[in-house]
Amino acid sequence: MSLHCDNTAAVEIAHNHVQHDRTKHVEIDKHFIKEKLDARIISFPFVPSEEQLADIITKAVSSRAFSDTLDKLDIQDLYAPT
Repeated sequence: MSLHCDNTAAVEIAHNHVQHDRTKHVEIDKHFIKEKLDARIISFPFVPSEEQLADIITKAVSSRAFSDTLDKLDIQDLYAPT
């Protein structure tokens, strides 16, 4: 299973054995994810922000990025003039 992420810090924390002060609140989750990474049950590849399809749901994006993502998802605008 692949967990795609556009946050390089999150990818590095998941792969790093060293505990950082800024990650204390995610200690249990981090160990769970690290265990699954070591067992090769999951992978944690970096995905550039431009390729994150979920951004149109979670962030304010430009109209061009919105349209490009809709095209990638093959979603049609029912109200677009034909």
